[in-house]
Amino acid sequence: MASSQTSKAKGEIIIVGAGIAGLGAAKFLQEKGYNPILLEAQERVGGRLKTNRSLGIAVDEGASWIHGPIKNPITELAKEAGATTFLTDDESFVAYDMDGSRYSEDIIGQAEERYQEILEELDGQKDMSFGEVFYRDYPQYQHNRLWTYMLSAYLEFDTGGDIKMLSSTDFYDDKEFKGEDVIVSNGYDTLVNYLKEGLDIRLQTKVVGIDYSGEKISIQTHQGVFTADHVLLTVPLGVLKKEVITFTPPLPPITQQAIDGLGMGVVNKFLLTWDQAFWEEEIQYIGYTPEEKGKFNLFLNMKTFTKANALMTFAYGDYAVLTEEMTDADIVEQIMTHLKKMYGNDIPQPTHMLRTKWHENPYTFGSYSFARPGLGSKGYKLLKEDVDNKIFFAGEHTIKKYRGTVHGAYLSGIRAAKKIKRFV
Repeated sequence: MASSQTSKAKGEIIIVGAGIAGLGAAKFLQEKGYNPILLEAQERVGGRLKTNRSLGIAVDEGASWIHGPIKNPITELAKEAGATTFLTDDESFVAYDMDGSRYSEDIIGQAEERYQEILEELDGQKDMSFGEVFYRDYPQYQHNRLWTYMLSAYLEFDTGGDIKMLSSTDFYDDKEFKGEDVIVSNGYDTLVNYLKEGLDIRLQTKVVGIDYSGEKISIQTHQGVFTADHVLLTVPLGVLKKEVITFTPPLPPITQQAIDGLGMGVVNKFLLTWDQAFWEEEIQYIGYTPEEKGKFNLFLNMKTFTKANALMTFAYGDYAVLTEEMTDADIVEQIMTHLKKMYGNDIPQPTHMLRTKWHENPYTFGSYSFARPGLGSKGYKLLKEDVDNKIFFAGEHTIKKYRGTVHGAYLSGIRAAKKIKRFV
């Protein structure tokens, strides 16, 4: 039971979820003299910031990049935490077609230029998906493998949403900080470990119910009941959509509308290692244009910033969900089929493979949020609003401007903490 001794007498604060939003909010409140309690369902902190070090290198299963590092709060935080970063260069790129032929720089450049033009001029419709509008207006690209690649490796990767589910009006109405993206080369967990120091975090404490009908809020968990005056809910949108937590009374219709109206996208990562590299060792990105959308079509050359003989590839949208039903052997076979088309049948089998399954992950049920047809990005604005000055929300799904990003989640946590501070 949380008592008034654990916090300032003015009000007890419980934060649900110890991801970057919850940690950022807790740190802010602690610096203001409060002692919030963080309830985390998992046995670790960080949420979708999860670094796997089992192969001797830092492999981020969730977030990897700092997008737009100039004046980005995560940039300064990373420096304070001792994180190292590597500048990723989108121009350091080659792409291959299914017959093994390499696309010329001119063909890639012209296609990308036209792609950007179409994104800016697309005549989106409120109740139609991006895919519906795009293929209606540009049917000539329906079976063009290079365009299928760009819509997947660029748009679906950026937004998290399959183009069949992505809003055709609000797909890119967010903002970004300036500067070329950098990747955290020694693991995003360095930031997590830095932020968690000195905080009151209760691990393996899954919240299943929040009753805010009385003067005090009652939070039911697998480790007993906690009480608070204010609750900051930072669980991922996927958890809210699955109704893992029961609310008494039910959340207001406008809040539930936002939860239902936003989409939770899926991007899965797959890391393969070899004893020796057989690909272009100095190139950062390698593209491949299969017929199937979202299928292992982009490879990040880990050797450029870890020195490991490793490639990371991705699956997006519907195909990302499909991969979670596939065995490790199936995954390796499909990826190797693409690599053999590019580098020949004599390339060796990988020595190790790591994979993610964010869709079925019971703590996330997806990777990050996206705007769907209908409600569009309005849902982000609705979800940042508190309920009765008791239940507050934070996370990348509550900040329209910087949704789907680490800095967005972090800033939303600070924003919510400042709101709570006005009441305690």
